[in-house]
Amino acid sequence: MKFIKEEGLAYDDVLLVPQKSSIRSRADVDLRTKLTKNISLSIPFISSNVDTVTGATMAIIMAKLGGMGIIHRFMSIERQAAKIARVKRSEGFILGSPFVIGPNQTRGEARIIMKEYQITSLIVTDEEKKIVGLVTERDMWFEDDDTLKISEIMTPREKLITASPSVTIDAARKIFKKNKIEKLPLIGKDGTLKGLITSRTVLNKDRFPNATQDEHGRLRVGAAVGVVGDYMERAAELINAGADVLVVDIAHVYSDHGLTAIKKLRKKFPKIDLIGGNIATPDAARALILAGCDALKVGIGPGGICITRMVAGAGVPQLTAVMQCSKVAHKYKIPVIADGGTNYPGDMTKALAAGASTVMLTGWLAGTDESPGSIILRNNKKFKVHRGAASFSAVAARKTQGLTMQLGKEIVEQELDKELEGVVAEGVETFVPYKGAAKDVITQLTGALRSGMSYSNAKKVPQLWENATFMKISQSAFRESKAHNVEHIS
Repeated sequence: MKFIKEEGLAYDDVLLVPQKSSIRSRADVDLRTKLTKNISLSIPFISSNVDTVTGATMAIIMAKLGGMGIIHRFMSIERQAAKIARVKRSEGFILGSPFVIGPNQTRGEARIIMKEYQITSLIVTDEEKKIVGLVTERDMWFEDDDTLKISEIMTPREKLITASPSVTIDAARKIFKKNKIEKLPLIGKDGTLKGLITSRTVLNKDRFPNATQDEHGRLRVGAAVGVVGDYMERAAELINAGADVLVVDIAHVYSDHGLTAIKKLRKKFPKIDLIGGNIATPDAARALILAGCDALKVGIGPGGICITRMVAGAGVPQLTAVMQCSKVAHKYKIPVIADGGTNYPGDMTKALAAGASTVMLTGWLAGTDESPGSIILRNNKKFKVHRGAASFSAVAARKTQGLTMQLGKEIVEQELDKELEGVVAEGVETFVPYKGAAKDVITQLTGALRSGMSYSNAKKVPQLWENATFMKISQSAFRESKAHNVEHIS
């Protein structure tokens, strides 16, 4: 038995001591940072790979705002890959492989494809991949015969406005403006389809200038994988769908099977960025870096819906965990993600000051419009369900899905009770108040972060690492920090 005498600290245990500042306006603070050693972000926020937080919709808005979303893994491989593909196809200066349909296919088939992939148009190509037309939702509005051939309702090739694959975004903007069109197919010299630019892509360049994009102008997105079972097959499909980064996601990745999985993934997929998590110690940080991780996800038990520390008795208070892991990671120039434990906007500044490059948001984004799930009315107030990945309901849902795939629906109920007997939940399920648009939450957090960094005279995140001075505080000092001796209006 060993006993560590160093006291573990959470964000509530400290304050940042104000420094003499040369920053005149918080607008002067630059929030650009690194998610991994190869991927940059305009803001240091990523949405959590929890099933009640990040699906395709959340990942799209996070990337547009300059952060990134990590699609959770608690679904079939096909479904997770489809969500990645949806994000990558949501916009992009050039889509290398637009959705297509043949001229002899039917209106009914087109409707199914559009609904499945949530798109509004299809390029019509022949067997040689040469473009012969374009069909949109509007072409089908006043038709009710699903057996109609696409060639009967499409806009033919000769009436389409097209461009070459080398067209610039400025030239594309002029074409859209002049011709009042929404889609611009890109045609090679041989007449074959090479890509597509949408008017929405050009407009979003102006609306979201800080969007996190890949080299093709597509939004970046990450995906989580596990360390047992089909994780290698899952990783391959996710990468093929366009994932920019994989998060090796288990509660305690500093383990034999966790490190083995990271090494296998790194060897099999040398070009993909890998994030390893979760960890809480410097030894774990070093081991993951040597195994091939491009970023580290730090946090065991600090989340509001996580009860690992209460159930397992294991964990490290989050501020201390981030500080210790970052100290190792900075030596290797590997970014750290602070995952969990942020209860107040000011905790974002504390997390970055402790050495993190980004903060993973879970509860902050649960309950927003973009989070998965429906709005529930309780006592005339709006809520959404939010649960931890290790909550009983989440584990039960995954086991039900797994048994259904293996055994078939008819005997799942018999086996499920046996499967659930040994489950020890390390997360809870709860209702969170409806919060509106995720963009509004991010706007508040980025504003608070800029303000916090200005108190430490830090215009950039690396300067915050250098300038930050923490002071440990008492519980009465923490109480003094919050609103007190007043009656809240609401």
